[in-house]
Amino acid sequence: MNTSIAPQLDSDTRAPATAWFHLSLNVGELDRSVSFFRAFLGREPAKCRADYAKFELTDPPLVLSLEPGSVPPGGSLNHLGFRVSQAEALVDLQRRLELAGISTQREEGVECCYARQTKFWVHDPDGNLWEVYTLDDDLEHRGDGRLPAGGSDVTTPDGEAGSVWVHRLGDPFAQRLPILDASVDRVVLQGTLNARLSAPERQRQLGEVRRILRGGASVMLHMLTSDKPAGDEPIHLPGPAARVEVVPAADEVLAALAEAGFAEPQVVFLAQAACFRAGGCQFRETRVEARKP
Repeated sequence: MNTSIAPQLDSDTRAPATAWFHLSLNVGELDRSVSFFRAFLGREPAKCRADYAKFELTDPPLVLSLEPGSVPPGGSLNHLGFRVSQAEALVDLQRRLELAGISTQREEGVECCYARQTKFWVHDPDGNLWEVYTLDDDLEHRGDGRLPAGGSDVTTPDGEAGSVWVHRLGDPFAQRLPILDASVDRVVLQGTLNARLSAPERQRQLGEVRRILRGGASVMLHMLTSDKPAGDEPIHLPGPAARVEVVPAADEVLAALAEAGFAEPQVVFLAQAACFRAGGCQFRETRVEARKP
C-alpha cells in the first residue's frame, strides 16, 4: 500500500468532513510511538490511554490510532506519507522532527513514480517508512528513485534504533534546543563550525550538544578545516560552499571540543586533496568525532 496525502499538519481546529480516513498501526512501545507522532504531526493526541492512543487531523481528515502489539512492520505495506503543497511546509516539518532528535533522509529533485519530487524519509519507532514530499513535475517515465534501506544509522548497545540530531550550516541554532537532557544517541554537525561564531557562542552551541547527548554517545563534525590559521579575512567560496564564513584549523576544532567537555576528540577523516585554496591556505573536507563522557 502506498498512501500519500496532502495535509496541513498544524491546525487543531476540527472541521466537518464527509468521511475520515482511518489508519491503525500496531506499535511495540506506545509511549515511544506517541512521542514520535507528536513531533511528526505537530500536535497532541486526541486520546491517550495506557493501551491506546489516537491522533486526529482535519486536513486531510485522518484518524490515526496506535495499538500496542507485537506484529512486525512490513508485509504488503510499502510506505506511508504526506504530500505537501509548498517547500516551506516540507522544510518546517523536517526541521521539527530533527529538533526532536529524529533522523531524516532528504532527497532533492528525485525522479520516481512518474514524477519529480523533493522529499524526506523517516522511520517511525516500529520501522514503518514515512515519506513527506512536494510534487515538482509529472513525468512520462517512472524514474530510478528507490526506497531508502533500513532505519536509523545509529544502534544503541541494546540493539534498538537510536535517535540522531542533525544541524546544518545556515540553520538556526536555538538558545536551548527543544530536546530533553541526555536523550540523543548521536549528533551530526554539518558545517556548523564553519559559521562565524564568537568563542563564547561556539562553546554555548557545543555545550547544548553535550547536554542532549546520552553518556558515551558521540558527536560528529563534518566540515572544512584549514592546514593553517586562515586569519579574519572574509572567505568567498563557490557553489554549495558559499555559506562557509570561516575555516578553522583542525587543531582549533579539537581544542574547542575538549574545552566543551568532550572526550577523545579526533580527526577520523581528512581529504588528501584540498577542496579549495584561499589566502595561501588549503581547505579540506574533514570529519571530527568526540564522545560525551
